[in-house]
Amino acid sequence: MSEPGALRLRLDRLVREVAKFGVVGGLGVGVNLGVFNLVRHVTELPVVRASVIATVVAILFNYVGFRYFTYRDRDKSGRTKELALFLLFSVIGMVIENGVLYTATYGFGWDTPLQSNFFKFFGIGVATLFRFWSYRTWVFRALPAKEAVQTAESFLEQAPRQATRKQPDRV
Repeated sequence: MSEPGALRLRLDRLVREVAKFGVVGGLGVGVNLGVFNLVRHVTELPVVRASVIATVVAILFNYVGFRYFTYRDRDKSGRTKELALFLLFSVIGMVIENGVLYTATYGFGWDTPLQSNFFKFFGIGVATLFRFWSYRTWVFRALPAKEAVQTAESFLEQAPRQATRKQPDRV
């Protein structure tokens, strides 16, 4: 496969991956914000504790979505390691997400329901950048063999075309 064709293929795969990540992540944001607001309205928990509960529920929801939708074609051989890494990076994301909310609430006193939802959402956005990078790099790793096979297949597809072009004309 030509270099521009290979680049286009990789870019197409990345766009599909980002779209699938976005679908699961978008649903996860809905779960996160929904649980956050539900817990805030039916309990007397402080805002950050309610947020941590909502984030944990969203993490569980997202793992299922990422494993069985976004990254279903990725390596499944080390599920224990995968889950441990997913939880580790999710907890780091949770600290980022709730750190933003904590700073807004307790650092600046912005704790109305609208402000809390805004900073919760903003924190989710910041943490999502970290999560996307860490999940695709460390948790749901691409199978090297699959990429090698695809590269070899594309090379073999190109070989017959190149061979027919390079044959000298016989008289």
